[in-house]
Amino acid sequence: MSFETVLASIFSAAFIASVLRVSTPIILAALGGLLSELAGVINIALEGIMLGAAFAGVMVSAFAPQWFPGLPVWVFPWIGVLAGIITGIILAWLLAFFHLELGADIILAALGINILAAGGTVFLMYSITGDKGSTSTLASPAIPNIVIPFVNNIPFVGTLLNAENLTGYNVFTYVALIMTVLITIFLYKMPLGAHLRAVGENPDAAASVGINVKRVRYYALLASGVLAALGGLNLSMGYLTIFQANMTAGRGFIALAVIYLGNRNPIGTVIAALIFGAATSLGAQLGTLSVPPQLIEMIPPAVTVIALVIYNLRKRAQIVANARKFQERAEKA
Repeated sequence: MSFETVLASIFSAAFIASVLRVSTPIILAALGGLLSELAGVINIALEGIMLGAAFAGVMVSAFAPQWFPGLPVWVFPWIGVLAGIITGIILAWLLAFFHLELGADIILAALGINILAAGGTVFLMYSITGDKGSTSTLASPAIPNIVIPFVNNIPFVGTLLNAENLTGYNVFTYVALIMTVLITIFLYKMPLGAHLRAVGENPDAAASVGINVKRVRYYALLASGVLAALGGLNLSMGYLTIFQANMTAGRGFIALAVIYLGNRNPIGTVIAALIFGAATSLGAQLGTLSVPPQLIEMIPPAVTVIALVIYNLRKRAQIVANARKFQERAEKA
């Protein structure tokens, strides 16, 4: 494929659709991490929660026909989704319990969960299937796509709204977009959202006006577990229909970087996630050229480093600007 062809494909509806599809798990995990971050309990365990939920969803949905033989076929993938969400809640609750009840350092506790998920999923997969690489021997169902009617024949619009193959986006993509709107409304239009942000900004002041800081942080971590689980389920039951060892491939950590690049705001977080999705899709397009695969694999991590540098420079500039304003006010006083 020529460079001109690749360039043309980048500036197309199909590329935009690919970016949205690839960004979906990052968006979901990042929104979950945003809630916990704003509550003052950053969830470093997003990677492990995504991995655990992806594994549980595939395994339960694959064996559900044997466990529930009387149910209709379309129910089985949703049973897997429920199992994945429950797994995400359990892992998030463990993190909250160790940190909020036992006083453990939240970073160390989260790293422990990540290690547990990485090793535990491979161990269980090998115990059940005899394969350490993937669950390809299991017949795991997929979560269906949603096709918007009457638009496939419209140039550009049909491809944009129903993905590049005109078969629609996965359900999780629509969930990610809906959750972006709902979380924005929750954080900035509802009293509970204001309480969550108050707990993150100043827990002592929040407690002084009757807000239960521990309870709010519990809820924030559990909500982050649910959203991260949806991101993991998207990988194993939407993007693919199997579980692979370490299939999250650092997306949980990328989601953490996305939170700060998006200035700890839902809309900004989604935009930042789309940037990372574009970097991944760009790598796939460049893979058709004679570009060394090592360089292509470096694109997402390089974007992560650049994004964090930009965030840090912007934060320093904001601190300097605030210091100048304070000095000017002091001089006027």
